[in-house]
Amino acid sequence: MVYLLACLSPLLSTKTWPVFGFLSLFFPYLLILLVFSIFFWLVVKPKISLLPLLVLLAGYKFSGVLFAVHARAKFTAVKAPGHVRIVDWNVANMYGLSQDAEKRKQNRVEVAQAILKLQPDIICLQEFNNSTQRGPDADNLSLFTLTYPWYYFSKDINKQNGYQYGSIIFSKLPLTDTGRIQYPGRPESLIYADVAHGADTFRVYTSHLQSFKFNKYDYEDIDKIANKKEDAVDASKNLYQKMKLAFVERGKQAGIVRGELDSCPRTSIICGDFNDVPGSFTYFNIRNKRQDAFLAKSFGIGRSYVSLAPTLRIDYILPDTNFVIHQFDMVDEDLSDHIMLVTDVSLKK
Repeated sequence: MVYLLACLSPLLSTKTWPVFGFLSLFFPYLLILLVFSIFFWLVVKPKISLLPLLVLLAGYKFSGVLFAVHARAKFTAVKAPGHVRIVDWNVANMYGLSQDAEKRKQNRVEVAQAILKLQPDIICLQEFNNSTQRGPDADNLSLFTLTYPWYYFSKDINKQNGYQYGSIIFSKLPLTDTGRIQYPGRPESLIYADVAHGADTFRVYTSHLQSFKFNKYDYEDIDKIANKKEDAVDASKNLYQKMKLAFVERGKQAGIVRGELDSCPRTSIICGDFNDVPGSFTYFNIRNKRQDAFLAKSFGIGRSYVSLAPTLRIDYILPDTNFVIHQFDMVDEDLSDHIMLVTDVSLKK
């Protein structure tokens, strides 16, 4: 019954039904339990195994996005002629995971080098920051602009002291148009850039959707719950309220993104940090009939966020059906709490 309820998660907006956001997080584990129950009843009472089997088949559309089943070929470093290479990465402010101030200065260079060595044509970054007044150690734009002269920066946060933060699209290919759609009541936004590639022009979107914004106290609450400490109930209430708010906001944002994609006049790709799993309303509503580069060319669960749980694939590259996906890879450079995504695509002729 719980599994069937979880199967409703992709269909019901968390703007109105935030509880289904929680169910989507547990969907992979519910699926594993269901599969085990099928094998258990096959041994004990074969006829009863038909019931969980029917439940499994009823949710095949939603369970099918959790695991990629293609043989994972080695990613070819040399890009084929006519193909476009795209990198997507939440770069965690460009300063890596270290708390050491000097190490963080070096990490920004290592983050850029990790991207540049792949020689992508287009780079989409979330949680990118830059400063116009703090000198070369904070000028993160200059790490890319020599090779990528065209770019569009959302500057979701743009302070008077020169600090800038948001999502950014860098491109080797000319950009003919750009735009920004801000999410109501939040600094985050959806941005796009129209990319000229030969005789064709296609649109690239990227965004960072509402996160849970866990701080060190929230992680302490998670530890209390995991270890069943005395104040675990209060910790659970605190986390529930924070996560509920994020689910509601993402439900709103997913609706805005879907509206923009539906009205887009060009063939397009959207990529970014959606902060939601494949079994969620956010994923299904934004993806719609689009391809998922991970599902098309990879194998396994594909965790893209390295903390908390092994099932958190929350970063995506979703080309529409006018593209051919040639290869895909996930690159863990241990420089962010997210794993970098890279794919080669081409436009259908």
